Amino acid sequence: MSKIHAAITGVQGWVPDYVLTNQELENLVDTNSEWITSRTGIQERRILKGENQGTSVIGINAVNGLLKKTNTSPEEIDLLICATVTADMPFPDTANIIADAVGIKNAFCFDINAACSGFLYALTTAAKFVESGSHKKVIVVGADKMSSIIDYTDRTTCIIFGDGGGAVLLEPTEENYGVMDSLHHSDGVGQHYLYQKAGGSRHPATIDTVINREHFVYQNGKPVFKAAVTGMSDVVLRIMERNQLSADDIAWLVPHQANRRIIETVSDMAKFPMERVMVNIQKYGNTTAGTLPLCLWEWESQLKKGDNLILTAFGGGFTWGAIYIKWAYDTKPA
Repeated sequence: MSKIHAAITGVQGWVPDYVLTNQELENLVDTNSEWITSRTGIQERRILKGENQGTSVIGINAVNGLLKKTNTSPEEIDLLICATVTADMPFPDTANIIADAVGIKNAFCFDINAACSGFLYALTTAAKFVESGSHKKVIVVGADKMSSIIDYTDRTTCIIFGDGGGAVLLEPTEENYGVMDSLHHSDGVGQHYLYQKAGGSRHPATIDTVINREHFVYQNGKPVFKAAVTGMSDVVLRIMERNQLSADDIAWLVPHQANRRIIETVSDMAKFPMERVMVNIQKYGNTTAGTLPLCLWEWESQLKKGDNLILTAFGGGFTWGAIYIKWAYDTKPA
């Protein structure tokens, strides 16, 4: 019997309309556009505005677009996983909220929180359900409303993050396409360098935690940068080696959009030319679990059936990993 692979058969992204430019940030904190761009590569990011607008809004828009694009009925979906660090609420899972809004009634749904590595973790998890033969149509969402946990008086973090995300559809195939291999790691030492102090069971919300601004992202940049470039370049090289791939065999490297300097360093360490590295951080900033599906969505028209892709990410935890994908379809002209 042929091995079943989990093939991506569609991708859809979504970002809010509101554009937060570097120039606008100059009015909020002590910074300037040139410094932001030189340090991060970011020129603008999207912000989800309005009352009662959570991460599910991003997921709902992406999934609705995906279902329409792939001519898939919501009733056909049998699993939906949402990777996010900014869930609408502690419970229920944002995946359940998305499924209800788009009419998915025959699936079980859950969230995965692995920070910026969330989409990778969710994609590997979803692929296992497909490969087992138990699930036929699986949606993976990666989405975050990072503006909900960003301190816009902290110039070290507010310049980096934005809101947005996307979704992919996974289906089984006996052809040699889809998720071919994955490699993931975690190291809890990272809890000291990239985290949100309050809002969990250790430090529930109180008047003091709010006054002390403890419900926002905290990042110690230097150790995070070092761990990110080391971790991502290592897993990229290892997953290529164990699949007998050279950089020439890879059509695209798809890195998490954390910081352009990180992307360029990983590209250099993994010996990838930048013209074959997906980069859209200048438009969207770091959308955490949303960066990788947004890249696939933007480059979809350039991807060809049989293209080898390496996805890689690094996030809070620390968490990091890489996935080797053989692209399963040619995009039909609109």
